[in-house]
Amino acid sequence: MIETKVKESFLDLFYHDVKNLRLAKSNNLNVFTLKITNNSFAYSELVDLLSNQIYHFALSRTEVEKLENAKEYGTLVKKAKDKLRRYTSNEGELGEILLYCLLESHLNAPKILTKLEIKTAKNDYVKGADGVHLLKVTDNDYQLIFGESKLNSDLQKGIYEAFASLSTLLAENKIDFEIGLINSQLIKETSNEELYSFLKKVIIPSAREDNINTDYSFGIFLGFDIDITDSDLDLSNSKFRIYIREKINKHVEELTNSINFQINKSEFRGYDFHIYIVPFSNLKEMRKEIIKELT
Repeated sequence: MIETKVKESFLDLFYHDVKNLRLAKSNNLNVFTLKITNNSFAYSELVDLLSNQIYHFALSRTEVEKLENAKEYGTLVKKAKDKLRRYTSNEGELGEILLYCLLESHLNAPKILTKLEIKTAKNDYVKGADGVHLLKVTDNDYQLIFGESKLNSDLQKGIYEAFASLSTLLAENKIDFEIGLINSQLIKETSNEELYSFLKKVIIPSAREDNINTDYSFGIFLGFDIDITDSDLDLSNSKFRIYIREKINKHVEELTNSINFQINKSEFRGYDFHIYIVPFSNLKEMRKEIIKELT
């Protein structure tokens, strides 16, 4: 099994405000709220944290290993940054990075492929899932997790957009395309022949020859705006933390029925969902500012 690069300590920067909230069909939802200091989310610390993960997200394992072994650390960071779109037109890659980090650090599901890896120019768009991760359920059972991230100030709209994208993925039989893409890129994710052979068996298991079962599931990241007023900002630090975190939890709980409605749609029967929600303040500007800092 390949190892995760984002360790559990990544989560130290977040309050785990909703832990494995049970949704329809035994699915789970988690809400991670960025640490609050002096009545503000700790965005500068988030930038530092993501800076240490960006090259694992943006580049293949073999490329990272090659550059690390050659001690070409400057080239490593530059290549990773060059994959990101220009911050002025970057609408979604922050969500993709955070989904990658949460699937690895919280779910312990290592990356198989991210679409950023196969971009040939920074302003390219690569259609399909944002990335694919591998989750070991038992010694014989695995899930390939197809990622979908949405950053929308309105959480309700973000929920609708994320599930609509996944519905299209299924309706147009794009998962077969995704599997083919993984197969074509898999050699870049391991230089170990034994591990490569194992991953091939997991991705396309043989019912006749292999005692391995692989199902498909979805990882969803939703970033949204939590409204913070001037009167909120005038609260004491301790009261602000309590008030905003309670406000976030209440807003998410109010929309769980909308999430369950989507999960219960017929096209998603038989699929598991791993859903992560992170609130922001002034999301429209902040997502660009974070990417600007990263690049």
